[in-house]
Amino acid sequence: MVLVRNWIVGLGEFFLLLQRAAVAAVVDRPRPRVLLDQLHEIGVRSLSIVNLTAVFTGMVMALQLGYFLSKFGAKIFVSRVVGLAIISELGPVLTALMIGGRVGAGMAAELGTMKVTEQIDALRALGTDPISYLVVPRLVAIAIMLPLLTGMADVVALVGGSIVAYGELGVTPDFYFTSLMQFLTLGDIARSLIKGAVFALIIGGIACMNGMEASGGADGVGRATTRTVVGASISVLIADFFLTKLMLVL
Repeated sequence: MVLVRNWIVGLGEFFLLLQRAAVAAVVDRPRPRVLLDQLHEIGVRSLSIVNLTAVFTGMVMALQLGYFLSKFGAKIFVSRVVGLAIISELGPVLTALMIGGRVGAGMAAELGTMKVTEQIDALRALGTDPISYLVVPRLVAIAIMLPLLTGMADVVALVGGSIVAYGELGVTPDFYFTSLMQFLTLGDIARSLIKGAVFALIIGGIACMNGMEASGGADGVGRATTRTVVGASISVLIADFFLTKLMLVL
């Protein structure tokens, strides 16, 4: 019962933080310089890990599914199976998990350090809203960059899959992408980007919430960072199921 109660309280605090951030974003727009710094930190500095994860995911998917389909004489359809799996599920989920581990942990550690060293209290004493100054730029930046990173991861994974399909299965890149485009719809791409945006709010909200609530010195910052990585990863996987179910119904 205590665990359920804590989970419900945490969920309420999460949505309350998002609500306060939404109001603060409308009333006091984030400073362009701060927002640009966060866009660079979240987006540009995450390109390497996202692309590396995506290309090998696409390659291993094409390798596994290609040999499986070849048993039934259907290896020419490998791009359709790989493309749907990557764009609908693996692209947004793996990108969110990578960003949650890298960016989410960084947000929680940075805000947690500011909390335990009383820098956030100093902002309040100076009449500055910490939500507007610290949380809003991070949430806006991750909400912008994660869908873009998801789209890039989808493309890189498909390219990686085409390399393996050509080298191992003899499926030419031209046929690979032509077959994929005949099967793929704009709805599939839209679902991938929508998932990325929702995952961004989940990761950013959990990271900022844990960071703003950190206490107990360096040990408290470490606990907040750990809670962020674990909570963001689990929440992304749970949200992915319900989002997929909702999108299939709609």
